[in-house]
Amino acid sequence: MGTSSPSGSMPGDRPAAVKRGGPPSGPGRWAEPRLLVALRPSEEVTAALRRDLPHVPTAYAATSAPGEWGNIEAILVGSVERELGAFDAASTPRLRFVQRAYTGLDRFPFARFPSPIRVAGNVGGYAPFVAEGAVALGLAAARSLVPAHRMVEAGRLRPTPEGVTFRGKTALILGYGSIGREIALRLSGFGMRVLGLNRTGRMAEGVAAMFPTDRLMDALTEADVIFDARPLTRATRGSLGPAQFGRMRPEAVYVNVGRAGTVQEEALYQHLSTHPKFRAAMDVWWEEEYPDGRLGLRFPWTSLPNFTGSPHSSGAVPEAGPYGLALALQNLVRFFRGEEPRYLAEREEYTEDTPNPSAPT
Repeated sequence: MGTSSPSGSMPGDRPAAVKRGGPPSGPGRWAEPRLLVALRPSEEVTAALRRDLPHVPTAYAATSAPGEWGNIEAILVGSVERELGAFDAASTPRLRFVQRAYTGLDRFPFARFPSPIRVAGNVGGYAPFVAEGAVALGLAAARSLVPAHRMVEAGRLRPTPEGVTFRGKTALILGYGSIGREIALRLSGFGMRVLGLNRTGRMAEGVAAMFPTDRLMDALTEADVIFDARPLTRATRGSLGPAQFGRMRPEAVYVNVGRAGTVQEEALYQHLSTHPKFRAAMDVWWEEEYPDGRLGLRFPWTSLPNFTGSPHSSGAVPEAGPYGLALALQNLVRFFRGEEPRYLAEREEYTEDTPNPSAPT
């Protein structure tokens, strides 16, 4: 998905001195950068900057030095730790806005970007692709594809592993935002009745009914398939535990493509162990160590026949990167036009004492 380039000049433009859409290539040749791009330098990123922010001088963090950042007003960043290292906001005295290239903000180091610097997540940046992954995981769990695969490995034809259908069932989407809407769109093809849960209970397109968050327990009793697409905040952390799993239907399917921290890990494992007809599928995990590519597992999840997992890869398709970058740049266009950026974080919703292993989404 592309974005339209801004028309006309933006506040503070210096067209004669600007290298359009790329970092400075020589001292004194171009205007001092106003946007710091803390992503790995690539032709794809540079081309997108030329297309969407042609009047904003930019620099890559990887090929510039803090001494050149005095006029930086905004930062586009993926992983702060990986791309900015020991960044100190004092090196960017004009910095007012940070746009994350990835979705989640639960591990974002807000303390390193003190007010009045504002931070926005890339809400919706990977939604269509994560939604496809969510439905794929849900179907894999419902139709027992992992046990079926193991039968093929063993050369066994029967007995057929038991499966359940989505056809005519009720789905509940926890966190009815951009990913939730995309999931609902895809579930309509199965003839499912779709319910949603959001903060207010305000009705939205794509659902038959919407529950507010304080009616979570009521909502859980209504569903055959539950998709969890919520962000990890103070309010959602550990919000699914023994009591909540106990309210789900015995043969329900639970799918999480949001954040594992919304779930009490041991509670889910024990529920799967004691309720063999209950099924769960997880794309996100409690210990994700991206620097060394390690997935930490406290419990033997893959030994459970009613569990399906993927390594935080529901949105991992080639098309996702350009799509997500385009949406992040749309918000930066708004900022440089003097408009209010979208999806600004409310800092108090997020804890800042959690590990920060540079999660990408």
